[in-house]
Amino acid sequence: MKTFKIILALFFAGIATLSAQNNRDKVSIMGIKGGYNLSAVNFNGEGETGQRHSFHIGFYGESFFNNHFSIQPELQYSQQGYVISNANGKFTQKLNYINLPLMLKAYPVNNFFLEVGPQIGLAVYHKEEYDAASNIFNSSQEFNPNKLDYGVNFGAGFVTDNGMSLGVRYHLGMGDVYNQGNQQNRVWQFSLGFDF
Repeated sequence: MKTFKIILALFFAGIATLSAQNNRDKVSIMGIKGGYNLSAVNFNGEGETGQRHSFHIGFYGESFFNNHFSIQPELQYSQQGYVISNANGKFTQKLNYINLPLMLKAYPVNNFFLEVGPQIGLAVYHKEEYDAASNIFNSSQEFNPNKLDYGVNFGAGFVTDNGMSLGVRYHLGMGDVYNQGNQQNRVWQFSLGFDF
C-alpha cells in the first residue's frame, strides 16, 4: 500500500507541474493514448525470451517549457510479460502493470519529438498459461512477480497540428521481475494519442 501511495504522489506531482508550465502558444495539453505492446524479459543478461503481443492504454498531460521542450507525465495500464516455447510446448507469463512514465520531450522541429524519462510500475495482475502439451515447467507452478518495477523509456514520434500523435517507445526495465535471479522487462510500445 505504501508503494501505491508513493506512485500516486509522483503522478500528482507531475500533474502539478502541468499547471505551472504554460510557456508555449498552446496551453498545457491532456489526452488519451493507447496501442500495441511487444514485451519480453531479459533473463540474467543471457538474452530475451519470446515476445508477448498485447496492448496499453492510458492518459497523459503535456506542458511546454518553451517551443522545443516539454514534460509529459502519464498514467498507463500496460499488458506485459513473455513467452517461452520449444519442442516441448509453450509457456506464457502474463504480467500486467499500472505504469507512471515521466517523459522529457524535445521538439527539434514542430511536428517531430524525441523523448526520454524514468518509469515506475505496479504489478496488478499475473497469470501463467501452458499449452495442452507443455512440460516446459510444472503446470501447477506459479511465478509471483515483484510488486514494483522501474526503468527508463526512450522514444520518438510525430504529432499533427490537430493533436493526433504517433509514437514508438522502448522500455528498458531495471528492476527484477522476480525475487530470484536477474530478470528485467523489455517492452516496445507503438502508440496512437489524441489531445482533448
